[in-house]
Amino acid sequence: MAEGGEPGPDRARDGGFWARLWRRPTKWFLLGIPAGGALAFLVGIAFSGAFVTTVEATSTLQFCTSCHEMDANVGEEYRQSVHYQNAAGVRAVCADCHVPHALIPKLLAKTRATFTDVPAHLMGKIDTREKFEAHRAELAERVWARMRANNSANCRSCHSYAAMALDKQGHYAQRKHTKEYVEKTGKTCIDCHSGIAHKLPEDM
Repeated sequence: MAEGGEPGPDRARDGGFWARLWRRPTKWFLLGIPAGGALAFLVGIAFSGAFVTTVEATSTLQFCTSCHEMDANVGEEYRQSVHYQNAAGVRAVCADCHVPHALIPKLLAKTRATFTDVPAHLMGKIDTREKFEAHRAELAERVWARMRANNSANCRSCHSYAAMALDKQGHYAQRKHTKEYVEKTGKTCIDCHSGIAHKLPEDM
């Protein structure tokens, strides 16, 4: 700026930084900068859409039960549970219980499954009923440990102590759903409801 607040000669001549930024390039190769930026923007949108679609598609009931071992071993158990069919008509699918709802934990779970569940599927670790039953306790304990670690966060995405009508529950349930009981025992949902959707291991 010149003295007295007047624009300097260079700024007055070229219209300032923003004017220069939007001025048509005089060199042909400079056209590649905005063109490349626009292309990168469009590719980013396409990638984001494909990514979100893939994440959602791999969280559906149809996807989770598409492989033989899941449908034959736990799919039928799930279809007999209150999470599949109930008087209220509310259905919780596999991902509602087994996949974190927050984005970063969800992506970590998907990544973990890619390097553990997929190889186990390809190697036929539980592709027969006998193999599945042999590993049922191990698989169940692994899931329960994750749920205890996050205080049954997936359960709480649907079930809330604040929303419970305790007067409509049995005396035993009322006592366990109080804040005092939870604080005293440190127990979380999965400690009492571990067999709600799948059969418990035989030795439990």
